[in-house]
Amino acid sequence: MARKIPDLHATVRTGTGKGAARQARRNGDVPGIVYGGGIDPLPINLEFNSLLTRLRAGRFLSTLFNLKVDGVEDVRVICRSVQRDVVKDLPTHVDFMRLKQTSRINLFVHVDFINEREAPGIRKGGVLTIVRPEVELDVLAGDIPSSIVVDLTGLEVGDVIHIHDVNLPEGVKPTIERNFVIANISAPSGLRSAENEEGGDEAEAEAEEA
Repeated sequence: MARKIPDLHATVRTGTGKGAARQARRNGDVPGIVYGGGIDPLPINLEFNSLLTRLRAGRFLSTLFNLKVDGVEDVRVICRSVQRDVVKDLPTHVDFMRLKQTSRINLFVHVDFINEREAPGIRKGGVLTIVRPEVELDVLAGDIPSSIVVDLTGLEVGDVIHIHDVNLPEGVKPTIERNFVIANISAPSGLRSAENEEGGDEAEAEAEEA
């Protein structure tokens, strides 16, 4: 199932250059530019508070947006640069690149864990420890998965789930080559404490024998 691409609303900026950009900021907007795709660059304005909210939510530079501008056909874009005020650290200009359906991009995709009840380790009191709730993937702009799914069926306490254990959708691959950990099923805290105490008793006994 393809991920729903969030909309990003903007307006066409009349005029170019520093004067038009300064006027946009005075009006409570952040100036930007949309380029690429074999057509002319499009100067735009984005509402300041809306943009700031998205920036603070994180992953702005790795999120694909459906750019909606009145009078212009919707287009998929990804942010390539956010310029900020050196003192206030607030956005002053944003650059977006147009993408085709066949363009490959790197995006963070959410990880879903299913069938916890089918994991013997969890039924015994083990705890699912999630190391990566999101994974950065190399995907086609026109076919972004809504999530990747990790099946916990049959997993025991101590089992570790790596990215190579996950069946990724066709054409999707992780951006990191190594077989990194996504999650593991760890022992219950009580069991861990008991094991630590046991280990301590054994160490003391060995010291006394020595």
